[in-house]
Amino acid sequence: MRQIVLDTETTGLAAREGHRIIEVGAIEIVGRRVTERRLHHYVNPERDSDEGALAVHGLTTEFLADKPKFAEIAEELLAFVRDAEVIIHNASFDLEFLDEELRRLGRETFVDYCARVTDSLALARELHPGKRNSLDALCERYGVSNRHRTLHGALLDAGLLADVYLAMTRGQDSLVIELDEGSIAIDAAPLDLNCLRVRVASDAELAAHEAVLDGIDLQCKAGAVWRRASGVAG
Repeated sequence: MRQIVLDTETTGLAAREGHRIIEVGAIEIVGRRVTERRLHHYVNPERDSDEGALAVHGLTTEFLADKPKFAEIAEELLAFVRDAEVIIHNASFDLEFLDEELRRLGRETFVDYCARVTDSLALARELHPGKRNSLDALCERYGVSNRHRTLHGALLDAGLLADVYLAMTRGQDSLVIELDEGSIAIDAAPLDLNCLRVRVASDAELAAHEAVLDGIDLQCKAGAVWRRASGVAG
């Protein structure tokens, strides 16, 4: 199944108070690999941003004035997420805004157009209960560099979340892998010892080896382990 990592920026914190989407960014993942497919739009919200929101995203009313309205990008967005699993950090926030924008257009809710929505914040809280699970905190925890992130941006944050999500869901991190008996078939044909080639050390190589052991004997009271194990005294 295709996966789409999606993020939005908005004029404020509550769609029910009339706040609108001003940016949408989405990145495609197929087979646990980020592809080159992107969707990104700045959106004219037809209103100003709250001061607090503006401090977060930096997208001014003047900058957004000539950008398309949500109605003009809705079809492209819905086509991009159609039948995919959509991954959103703190999904309830973005879904509230997406659903309200679609309601204005007489459309169904966002989840009706995709296969399902996965909240990466809920997943992070399951994996790391009692810890900070903001996107910045997860970037630090999983070694995802966000040093270039001075302001929030939908496409930038979607890219960071894609890397974080793949890190969170990569599965087995241990070097010890437990395998069920019989899960691996080994082609172990009888070994023909006559085919083995034995290389004998030369006199020079033997002398060099002894010199190394002599040095170990001088520096270690117990002497060289090799000589003790082989029963050869220095």
